Amino acid sequence: SVAREIASVVGATNKEDGFLHGNNYMVTWALGHLIQLAMPEEYGFGGFVRENLPIIPKAFKLIPRQVRDGKEYKPDGGALRQLKIIKHVFDSCDKIIVATDAGREGELIFRFIYNHLNCKKPFERLWISSLTDKAIKEGLQNLKVGSEYDNLYYAAKARSEADWEVGINASQALSIAAGRGVFSLGRVQTPTLAMICKRYLENKNFVSTPFWQIRVQTEKSGISFAAVSKDKYDQKSKADSIFRLLQEQKTLSVQSVEKKEVNQEPPLLYDLTTLQKEANSKHGFSADKTLSIAQKLYEAKLITYPRTGSRYISADVFDEIPELINRLAHHPRFGAYAQTMDNAILNIKCVDDKKV
Repeated sequence: SVAREIASVVGATNKEDGFLHGNNYMVTWALGHLIQLAMPEEYGFGGFVRENLPIIPKAFKLIPRQVRDGKEYKPDGGALRQLKIIKHVFDSCDKIIVATDAGREGELIFRFIYNHLNCKKPFERLWISSLTDKAIKEGLQNLKVGSEYDNLYYAAKARSEADWEVGINASQALSIAAGRGVFSLGRVQTPTLAMICKRYLENKNFVSTPFWQIRVQTEKSGISFAAVSKDKYDQKSKADSIFRLLQEQKTLSVQSVEKKEVNQEPPLLYDLTTLQKEANSKHGFSADKTLSIAQKLYEAKLITYPRTGSRYISADVFDEIPELINRLAHHPRFGAYAQTMDNAILNIKCVDDKKV
């Protein structure tokens, strides 16, 4: 879908198997991570052998995506087919415009393919967070030199290699030590599981301590309300004695009133994590369901890139918000909200070009 939107803007409307072309452009796509880090067998380490650990390659090898076939892994046929098409497109072009997702993983997907194919063609980066025609055209007019995103690639590469080293070595070490089958550990997976287990044990071992509060039903100026004590008593007898004293009184008096004014700053925009948390809290959605819905909305040009880790937008995107609000003014569901918004006082705390 992303490729089709870009192809439509650049005029590459002729369809071929795995790519589109026209108007001196060829547009193709990756199917997720087509290239991955090679498994230990590629370095001569077969099976789970204590003496092999730790396995730390001097240089990681890149191979086409693998799929499980019984107890073995084999190259993914779909990945091999698309890689062949991408190589044809690379070989046919003078330069490359990289339009993978504007984020760390998007950068890694392209660089792994580029390096695996041993491509030397120059490349520029299309960095957009929206799939509207306007955003794509502006992005194409402001292409970035590919090397500007080297640090982003190195960060993604380091994350990928760290996942490999921890996952492979820790899983093999535990499996060998346990001697009871294969166990899986991971850089993110295992600490997350540990937090879940810790919380489970805390709840399981929690012993509640009973306490008592005093609640009095009273009224003022014909308005009935309940007054509840701030103090909590660990002995019921003490609470009862105070309650009896209150019952002897015909009236209650307010001794002090505490007022305070609190200014609450509006929240920043959603990144993927905060969106998933709120969707789970309010609607019970799983993280995968939220991402799936957000991805569909993104491809339908209704929201910006959902897989972002940033909660900020650039100044040029912020400038477009009043127009978007005005477009919603007569919408049957959102019109009432749009009409009450004052474009002059929109929150600018979420605007920071350096944090996008």
